[in-house]
Amino acid sequence: MDMKCENVERILLSREDLDRITKNLGEQITKDYQGKKLLMVGILKGCFMFMADLMRYVELPCQMDFMICSSYGAGTESSGQIKIVKDLSVPIQDCHVLIVEDIIDSGNTLCYVKNLLKERGCKSIKLCTLFDKPSRREAPVYADYIGYEVANEFIVGYGLDFNERYRNLPYVGVLKPEAYQL
Repeated sequence: MDMKCENVERILLSREDLDRITKNLGEQITKDYQGKKLLMVGILKGCFMFMADLMRYVELPCQMDFMICSSYGAGTESSGQIKIVKDLSVPIQDCHVLIVEDIIDSGNTLCYVKNLLKERGCKSIKLCTLFDKPSRREAPVYADYIGYEVANEFIVGYGLDFNERYRNLPYVGVLKPEAYQL
């Protein structure tokens, strides 16, 4: 059952749509990482729902860890200044790293994280995102696994938020502009 939210203009993807997309991504990742030591690195907070569901569809042994990176604060625009709030707690030298993100927007955070993890000596590094918003890209970052390409709209739900709200929506919806514009 989808709960209603008065600040959501329209539902972009239902829970069933999200499950289908996640299952397809998990099956492809399983195929591509057969025989490899996979470390899935989630970028919190937004990825937590997607990554939990994605891992259920990755049918091979893998590790997981999380990073918290900040560049937004309470706004809708990235500040461009990336801050690592929580770093990895496992070594990555012998791993094939798959960064899992909820959405690639400007790409600045993922560009920073990808370069940082490359410097640490992982065997390979790829990106998996539930949503890709290429119209807002500032940094040269491209995902290897993309769930859904989204237009330049502010979306919330299924882990994505505005000012720490709406993460618990079981679907992804387009937030009404009056909900985030001053």
